[in-house]
Amino acid sequence: MPPAGSHIDCAVSGGPDSVALMILAVHAGCEVTAIHVDHGLREGSGREAGVVASIASRFGAGFEAAQVDITNGANLEARARDARMKALPAGVSTGHTMDDQAETVLMSLLRGSGLDGVSAMKPGVRHPILNLRRAETIQLCKMLGVETVDDPTNTDNRFLRNRVRHQLIPLCCEIASRDVVPLLARHALLAREESDFLDDLAKDIDPCDVNALNGAGKVIARRAIREWLRSGEYRYPPDLAGVERVLSVAAGECEGTDVVPGIHVSRSRGMLTKTRYE
Repeated sequence: MPPAGSHIDCAVSGGPDSVALMILAVHAGCEVTAIHVDHGLREGSGREAGVVASIASRFGAGFEAAQVDITNGANLEARARDARMKALPAGVSTGHTMDDQAETVLMSLLRGSGLDGVSAMKPGVRHPILNLRRAETIQLCKMLGVETVDDPTNTDNRFLRNRVRHQLIPLCCEIASRDVVPLLARHALLAREESDFLDDLAKDIDPCDVNALNGAGKVIARRAIREWLRSGEYRYPPDLAGVERVLSVAAGECEGTDVVPGIHVSRSRGMLTKTRYE
């Protein structure tokens, strides 16, 4: 948590994880605003804002509500997440726990993510309760007599995270004969430390300078390119194939390439240029 007296915005869905985050932030002496986002995907979801407002009032937190319009269809989970993040203020804190961290590591592996992906979520003010287990947030709310919201989509196996949560992680625990969640969380922490170290090395490389890229080791060159491509308005880094295409441009194997939809990289006079197109 930030120091006592600091302001903190907490994304509060009404579930036990986010409610516990809000309660613990108040207990830490922070000036807390609970922000609830209604996706409008379930009948009666609008009433959940009232539940969160009531809990916030009980514990002395401020309250704000926002609504976004999401339609059912392909990529629902990703579209809902993106819409939610756009509606929330920059730097908002979320109630992700160690169990969420472990799920994110496995989801990243299933998607073929590299070191950055398995680093999962970065500990800190954005994710203050990553060291808590989901069972602990549930127990905290029960001890305080707080009635939380039960989101039925959390058991919907159309979504990858739910299948990882309810099927894959229990199977991993059974195979390993132990609780694998702390192991996966520790793996994320070690991966992040190594990722940060490589990023520090890559800061000395000008990603626009063809000679600098070609003279660097491939691992460092990749990271310099990835950071360059996701800087500014581009939130997400490209996949490995996109980065490799940029390295091909730097090596003179082609004059330019589309990295991801809407981003083109070209080479001229020993320099790379990134342009956006519709």
